[in-house]
Amino acid sequence: MPGLHADAVPDLRVRDANGRPVREDGDFVLYWMTAARRTTWNFALQRAVEWARRLDRPLVVLEALRAGYPHASDRLHRFVLDGMAENARRLARTPALYLPYVEPEPGAGRGLLAELARRACVVVGDEWPGLFHARMQAAAAPRCAVRFEAVDGNGLLPLRAAERAFVSAHDLRRFLHKHLAPHLSRLPQPEPLRGVRLPQAELPGALARRWPAADAALLDEGDGRDTPAGRAACAARLAGLPIDHAVSVVETRGGSAAAGAAVRRFLAGRLARYADGRSEPDPGRECASGLSPYLHFGHVAAHAVFAAVAQAEGWTPARLAARGTGAKQGWWGLSPPAEAFLDELVTWRELGFHFALRRDDHERYESLPPWARATLDRHAADPREPCYDRETLEQARTHDPLWNAAQRQLLREGRLHNYLRMLWGKKILQWTASPRAALDVMAALNNRWALDGRDPNSWSGIYWCLGRFDRPWAPERPVFGVVRYMSSENTARKLDVQPYLERYGP
Repeated sequence: MPGLHADAVPDLRVRDANGRPVREDGDFVLYWMTAARRTTWNFALQRAVEWARRLDRPLVVLEALRAGYPHASDRLHRFVLDGMAENARRLARTPALYLPYVEPEPGAGRGLLAELARRACVVVGDEWPGLFHARMQAAAAPRCAVRFEAVDGNGLLPLRAAERAFVSAHDLRRFLHKHLAPHLSRLPQPEPLRGVRLPQAELPGALARRWPAADAALLDEGDGRDTPAGRAACAARLAGLPIDHAVSVVETRGGSAAAGAAVRRFLAGRLARYADGRSEPDPGRECASGLSPYLHFGHVAAHAVFAAVAQAEGWTPARLAARGTGAKQGWWGLSPPAEAFLDELVTWRELGFHFALRRDDHERYESLPPWARATLDRHAADPREPCYDRETLEQARTHDPLWNAAQRQLLREGRLHNYLRMLWGKKILQWTASPRAALDVMAALNNRWALDGRDPNSWSGIYWCLGRFDRPWAPERPVFGVVRYMSSENTARKLDVQPYLERYGP
């Protein structure tokens, strides 16, 4: 959108991660692409281009895919590889040198980043508050002999625009209404490499032999993934990697092109129904955006989605309400469906990201609010009837047809319907031996099977089922205490679940 893009990456989004100097006589600028796996609307890539132009040095983009990350599987690998194939095509048309590296076995990539950093002027990386990524970056940055910058492109509100975690969506909304407006005029450049002229990079032959770029056959997305034969062909290309082959490739493709298509599909046919219809589980009337996997793997930026919605609505910053109260509706100056969607994209998504940044324990039971821990612990010994183990739940073999259907959707498609995701978690709390056991099962199933698993926003959904970002609800019940209760029976009374049961039946 004209006038809304930053000429330079805002200082608030750039963190010096190791206190080392820039080496101006290095061979190139290195961008380590880990969370923002895209070539557009990418503050970190934009920052790396700024350095390369300032120093008149080549730009090298390293995008690596480890074999030993948590829950590595055919499903997650293929989604990331789709994006890598697309990045290879797009970066081939630019002066940047792209190195897509796929580990053949855990640990094989050890030393690659350090070797590239040894030759670099400066290293730019993606800041992302998920614990796995944060630990990986915290370990790598001190080992770099040159300046390592972590760049925040996670959301519309910079992570360091606030100095605390927020305790509820209303708490964050009030902050957004007071402080977000100036950041809306500092969106990333849509194409940071467009028109850029840089020297060409060339990597040493020894480095390329030890850590060869992923071959075209592995990156190839293949055709016909909407058929069993097509998915089998994708799986065959992954068969030699030491990952979980039981979690199969799904029809949904990764990459920025697929993400862009999902955005256009949502704006054209779903947004108008979003406010009133997003809870409906009928697959034929679904109006969810389907963007969470693309946001999770960085194949689309929240800024790009926001800009697309704003453009579709003819929005300008002048339509922001002069005073915000923290209410869900009215501040943006958009239609009710668009305001409802931005509350999910901005408020709820960024609530999880800010919590993850400020709370090192955000993936642990102890991070629940005191009232929720107290009531769950008080009812931890309550009888559970039935009480299921993880295997029974994972295989969707409970007595509850609606819950089983939701679990089958997760197994088959790598996603859960927005509303039924909440019911899914609440019933796991009701059917497992203790609140802590319920958390373990929810995390294990979601992180293994969901395309958007392990994301700060995904953790928000899991912990919301246990009381995070919520409040006490009367009356006090067995197992739940005063944590909000949900049931399949009430859901079936409120919503037409029959088409969903038919789609995801045994």
